[in-house]
Amino acid sequence: MQKSNRSIIRRGISLLCILVLTAGMLLTGCGQANDVTSGVGTTDFPVTVNEVTIQQKPEGVAVLSDNLADVVLALNYEAVLKARTADCTQSDLEVLPIVDPTDYGAMSGVGATLALVDELPGEEEVSAAASAGVTLLAIEPAKSREDLERLYSQVGAALQGGVTGYEKGGKTAKNVFITIDDVERVIPSSDTPKVSCYLFDAQGHGVTGDMFHSILFASAGLTNAATDCTGGNFPLDNLKLADPSYIFCPTGVKAQLEAAEGYKDLTAVKEGRVYEMDPTWMTCQGRGLIQAVSFMAGTVFPELLEDTGDGTQSTASGDDTQSGGDSSSSATSSLPEGAPSGELKIGDQGDDVLRLQYRLQELGYLFVPPTGLFAEGTEQCVKDFQLLNGMIVTGVADEATIALLFSNEAVPRNAS
Repeated sequence: MQKSNRSIIRRGISLLCILVLTAGMLLTGCGQANDVTSGVGTTDFPVTVNEVTIQQKPEGVAVLSDNLADVVLALNYEAVLKARTADCTQSDLEVLPIVDPTDYGAMSGVGATLALVDELPGEEEVSAAASAGVTLLAIEPAKSREDLERLYSQVGAALQGGVTGYEKGGKTAKNVFITIDDVERVIPSSDTPKVSCYLFDAQGHGVTGDMFHSILFASAGLTNAATDCTGGNFPLDNLKLADPSYIFCPTGVKAQLEAAEGYKDLTAVKEGRVYEMDPTWMTCQGRGLIQAVSFMAGTVFPELLEDTGDGTQSTASGDDTQSGGDSSSSATSSLPEGAPSGELKIGDQGDDVLRLQYRLQELGYLFVPPTGLFAEGTEQCVKDFQLLNGMIVTGVADEATIALLFSNEAVPRNAS
């Protein structure tokens, strides 16, 4: 009888163990696969980003946010984009069809299976998108320098996977600040604060101390006059009290400031120190972050950006850059002997890339053996060269960059 009881007990324990294991497997199955919330995933797909699981690499992506469009461009993942909304004004995306942010049928029609937004809409919109075969994924803008890596990693993971894309995102975010920190290191020391501000308009709105882009002022060697203000509200009384020596603003706003009561009496306006910038530089968190810092620093400290030696002016003083022009303004008519021909960018490889890398190494920008492959490290070296030589920072070795790089006018890294 005792043996029978012990047998029953053993069978009961075994059954209980099976039930526990089964429950565990069921719970795991109901959980979110490969969630990258707390770090890099274990595989590329499926991947879960912000509670949304993407089963496989998206066939195409619609970007419904100018900030996320800028991040995608910084990651060099624009090839996967199939559509954009009208507020995504980056010139690189002009070839994409413009769609209404709620027209999920149109997105699906051009091959988009994923749509990126800053903030997830209501359940009805999510359901409508799903019915059209489009998954909505919300990825919030970065709130701090440290948070930028989260933003880039999440975008990367959504487009290219929980390992490949996530790691590429983290590296790219770090490279952005490596370049920005390079600016800060070459800023001349001064006992007098360079008080400045960025105004969105002449109605009391600017980059305030609680906004992400406020961190760029210090990197450019400047003091943000709106540090103590919040929510993008910079009242005229506060502005008059700070009376900044330099004002930066979006293209087209300078004329408004010169005409508006109260604003036209500011020192920076009266003395002609109002500088227009591409508006995305101080609203988006992609490549424009580097452009904003280098432009502001070069404007206030013109000694950083000397004449390039080819008869044209550098970033800080060129008319094109004050409205967001491109680096081709400093191109020479012919390339120096031995220089690669044509544009070189990430993903390229061959002898031309090898010559580019040897020249970067010679000037102190490349610290690893040249391989002939234009990868993230080479892209960062090109960015650093462009920065320290007064060019628009893109990371692409276009004709203007190559011409200057292989000329006697090229500024080596250790020159500063």
